[in-house]
Amino acid sequence: MLSIVIPTYNEGDNVARIAGRIREVLRDKPYEVVFVDDSTDNTPELLSSLARQDPHVVYRHRAGKRGLATAVLRGFQVAEGDIIAVMDADLQHPPEILVPMLWAIEQGADIAIPSRFIPGGNDGGLSLKRKIVSATARYMGKALLRRLRNITDVTSGYFMFRRRVIEGVNLKPIGWKILIEILVRGTYTRVVEIPYGFKARSDGFSKMSVQEQLNYVRHLIGLVKDSPEDRRFYCFALVGLSGVFVNMFVYYSLTLMGVEVRTAGTTSALVAMTSNFILNDRITWYNARRGPIWLRSLRFFLVSSLGIVLNVEVLSLLYYHHQLNHLLANFMGILAAVFWNFTMNNIWTWPSKTNSISVERWPQELVIQYLVQENE
Repeated sequence: MLSIVIPTYNEGDNVARIAGRIREVLRDKPYEVVFVDDSTDNTPELLSSLARQDPHVVYRHRAGKRGLATAVLRGFQVAEGDIIAVMDADLQHPPEILVPMLWAIEQGADIAIPSRFIPGGNDGGLSLKRKIVSATARYMGKALLRRLRNITDVTSGYFMFRRRVIEGVNLKPIGWKILIEILVRGTYTRVVEIPYGFKARSDGFSKMSVQEQLNYVRHLIGLVKDSPEDRRFYCFALVGLSGVFVNMFVYYSLTLMGVEVRTAGTTSALVAMTSNFILNDRITWYNARRGPIWLRSLRFFLVSSLGIVLNVEVLSLLYYHHQLNHLLANFMGILAAVFWNFTMNNIWTWPSKTNSISVERWPQELVIQYLVQENE
């Protein structure tokens, strides 16, 4: 069964309309609509009446509570289906897209996401201000979290997933982007994106606020802290930054003493390499330490030795052949070595198992063809 979770706050004018639209498009499919309501107006009375008239409708009113994230989590608890969808009540999310999303799940997808940003989709319902806010939020998430980078519409409030994706997962969303929480913490291997057109808002009012935007930033920071694969990158960057200072300090000190540039570059890189191994082994890859430390250190030093060669060759090329300032030339060599070191150490020195996730983008023609077949 499909459970459709819809959080509501003073959406009395929309609840009957969206329930009717869902009933039209799902027809004989087994489903339930779970309204989780935090309203302060007459919406609870309207939902009560709707639930008596429509056996597919379930609702829970949370008196004195407020919050989109906790409302959706409450909906997950109430939902009885093994497939769950989340959408807004304001009709900006067309219920007709539930059908191809459900099809994608039936075809083996773990998560189905209607996207405004693949061919066939559009975000025409947003004002220019909201488009800017949405784009900023999207790219912040992609920059900070690896699992979001191949998905075009990570900030969507409209999505569907198998219940098993969140089974045993401690969801801790803050604010208004539940999908990001599920994408980062959930257990899944296949995501399908489907094009759709965002609709202009009908009745009610937007839940967007400065506080919700601040909550979103807090949410991203919390996800980075809780995600070992993302936290590792930032820890490595900080360790690498400390190595840059160690390298440059030793290098500059040696050149002041008259040591030849190549020798100074090699020595300073070796000192920085030792410092980096200790910090990376204890901080960056602390949960991927397997086998004896001598083996990890050997692998690290082999990888880093090639990094030193790369560092010194870039330094020599830029300094001797292009007459670049020797400090800047050494810094450029360090950057090249850092990229090499992180990639190879993540693969070889401290290997960790990560789930392979595929992201598919279905063309609009395929979705239209399926909708036509369903209507026939």
